[in-house]
Amino acid sequence: MDELLVDRRADGVAVLTLNRPDRRNAMTDGMTARWRLAVADLAADRDLRCVVVTGAGNAFCSGGDLSWLAERATEGVPALRERMLGFYRTWLAIADLEVPTIAAVNGAAVGAGLCLALACDLVYAAEEAKLLAPFTSLGLHPGMAATYLLPRVAGVGVAREMLLTGRTMTGAEAAPAGLVTRAFPRESLMAEVMGIASRTAANAPVATRLTKIALAGGGHADLDAALRWESLAQPVTMVSDDMLEGLAAQREQRVPRFGNA
Repeated sequence: MDELLVDRRADGVAVLTLNRPDRRNAMTDGMTARWRLAVADLAADRDLRCVVVTGAGNAFCSGGDLSWLAERATEGVPALRERMLGFYRTWLAIADLEVPTIAAVNGAAVGAGLCLALACDLVYAAEEAKLLAPFTSLGLHPGMAATYLLPRVAGVGVAREMLLTGRTMTGAEAAPAGLVTRAFPRESLMAEVMGIASRTAANAPVATRLTKIALAGGGHADLDAALRWESLAQPVTMVSDDMLEGLAAQREQRVPRFGNA
């Protein structure tokens, strides 16, 4: 079984599907290795415009494969630290892609699986999908940047409740709480997400990539920082062929045909 399916579409959208439905798409060593190679390949693809991440079957991702923890006595803290740091960085490399990334949370997103979704630029969830980070109930400190991603995305209050009490949110609850961008009925989730991905991929690639950089980490530190960035980034797009094409398409009332970044 190929534990990660990669579907490259003609419109520049790539769909990554975690493919271990029998294990609720847990992040096994094999899947982690496939993910590392796939993300590196996408990072080098100049035709790429948008990436969608989802799960096969009824789950998005049940988190890290914890079966090896039973053998923890064979490793000390330094070795475990190196192992976990490599695991975190491999999966969170999705955040380093220059193009917009979208998580389609079709079912349960648990622990590291939830963090993977939150590392994407946009998160759309099925209304009944369950989102939770039950680290402390397993006797574990949160990992996979949970203590950074949850407060950054949904605020400290939501992060405290989920990480300290183990609260489970449905997709429908997570949307107004800010944990996900929007929730859709499960049966229409992928159609909605693929429509959003296609529209995103159709936008000017240079402007889109620069905008993603501007919004990284929740945006600029202050108004002046935003003005200094925009006074440089906007002129870069003003002298690009993309802007000329965008203006021509608007004038001619047609769909723009942008080139590669």
